[in-house]
Amino acid sequence: MAIRRAEEIEPRSPVALAKGGPTVLRILLGSQLRRLRQERGISREEAGYAIRASHAKISRLELGKVSFKERDVADLLTLYGVTDPADRAPLLELARQANRPGWWHKYSDLLPHWFEVYVGLEEAASIIRTYEIQFIPGLLQSRDYARAVISIGHPRASKEEIDRRIELRERRQQRLLGPDAPTLWAVVDEAAVRRPFGGPKVMRGQIEHLLEMTERPNIRLQVLPFSRGGHAAAGGPFTFLRFSEPALPDVVYIEQLTSALYLDKREDTDAYMEVMDRVSVQANTVAASKQFLKDLLDEF
Repeated sequence: MAIRRAEEIEPRSPVALAKGGPTVLRILLGSQLRRLRQERGISREEAGYAIRASHAKISRLELGKVSFKERDVADLLTLYGVTDPADRAPLLELARQANRPGWWHKYSDLLPHWFEVYVGLEEAASIIRTYEIQFIPGLLQSRDYARAVISIGHPRASKEEIDRRIELRERRQQRLLGPDAPTLWAVVDEAAVRRPFGGPKVMRGQIEHLLEMTERPNIRLQVLPFSRGGHAAAGGPFTFLRFSEPALPDVVYIEQLTSALYLDKREDTDAYMEVMDRVSVQANTVAASKQFLKDLLDEF
């Protein structure tokens, strides 16, 4: 993914950034290497030659799409004129930390690469805004509801695999409860809270779970009722991620059946943020949404 504003910003210490996980660290290190290369007027082809690689590999490194060899980073720093050990040390440490697997690595057999990237970004986000049509957002799903949804999506999976997928989802949810919890602002279509995944008992438990979770100060939920008619997000569900590290751009995540889109160009993310803001205005207020869910309990 392209990184905006990286040329204007020096990275914070690797220790300060470590909680972001390897996905974010790779993007940040890549952006710094790109800045250094451009400042020296060195082409990607020249940089690739220095580490016995192609210009395409330099491009992937600078976009944070692949892991770093510490030797390659050291050679590039030398090429870019960064020879002072005090200047080299933070970037070499960043390379080491960027290669350490995230907690989700043990689920890599379940995660397609395109979603593994999302989990890494979600782990580092300070603000998560999401719009859903059919499902309750994964971060707000109860265990029984998650089991019903995952079972439908993976009909041939064993019970053990289903349990591990639920465990992964619950591990993602834990970040909402920690001291550095992100702000989660979800807008869900009325269809998502009415569609009875798992049956009435499961849905009742899910709605009770939503009411419990929305008591937390970092979680905001709005229901977009059918009565509003058409709305700005007619194109489908999406998630908007924002990060506290200023060198990272906003990212819009759009999941498809067998892949996903990651948008981080300013014109794209601004357009999606505008849609998200408009949908938030069209939806019930937070207070009205809570009352809507309480009234809905009587139907299950």
